[in-house]
Amino acid sequence: MRVLVVEDEQLLADAVATGLRREAMAVDVVYDGAAALERIGVNDYDVVVLDRDLPLVHGDDVCRKIVELGMPTRVLMLTASGDVSDRVEGLEIGADDYLPKPFAFSELIARVRALGRRTSVPLPPVLERAGIKLDPNRREVFRDGEEVQLAPKEFAVLEVLMRSEGAVVSAEQLLEKAWDENTDPFTNVVRVTVMTLRRKLGEPPVIVTVPGSGYRI
Repeated sequence: MRVLVVEDEQLLADAVATGLRREAMAVDVVYDGAAALERIGVNDYDVVVLDRDLPLVHGDDVCRKIVELGMPTRVLMLTASGDVSDRVEGLEIGADDYLPKPFAFSELIARVRALGRRTSVPLPPVLERAGIKLDPNRREVFRDGEEVQLAPKEFAVLEVLMRSEGAVVSAEQLLEKAWDENTDPFTNVVRVTVMTLRRKLGEPPVIVTVPGSGYRI
C-alpha cells in the first residue's frame, strides 16, 4: 500500500510515517499543502493521511483537488478539533474518514488499512491464494498452515501480488506500491526481494515470473 502523510508538525509526521512503514506500507512525507499537491500530481497513492490545518495550501483545498481529479485515492483527514461540525464539514469536502488528534496509533493503522481496501475491488480482510493465507491487520503469513516470517518489504510485495488475484504485476508496479519515492528505480531491489520472498515461501514455488511482464501468484 502506498501512503502519503501530510502533516506540518514534523515530529508527528515522521513518527506516523515510521509506524506505517513498520506495517509494511510504502510512505512518503510532506509538511505543507503545496508539497502535497505536487506529490499527488506525480505519484499514485492508495491513502493520503491529511492534516486539515496546513501551511501554504490548506488541507481542505488539497482534499478538494483530490476529489476534483477523480482519483481513487482515499483521504483520512486529521485535525486538532474534535467538534462534530468540523468532522461533518471535512466529510462534506470529500474526505473518506476523519480522525481527531490526539489519536491512538492502532486506530490510525486500522483506518488506513480499511481505506486502502476501498481503493480497489473489495477483497476479504484475510487474503488466501495457492495455499498462502495473508492477514494484513495482524501482519501474519501462513503457507499450508505453517507461519512464514517476512521482512516488511517482503510482506508488502506479497500483499500486492495477493491482491492482484492472479493478474501479472510488473516490477514497476511493485516498486510503486511497496517502496517510497526515495528508492532508486534503476536498482534490482524488486528482483532481489522477490527472490528472497520466493525462497521463504518454500517449495513448490508459488510466485511465477512472467518474462518481460512481471510476477504473479
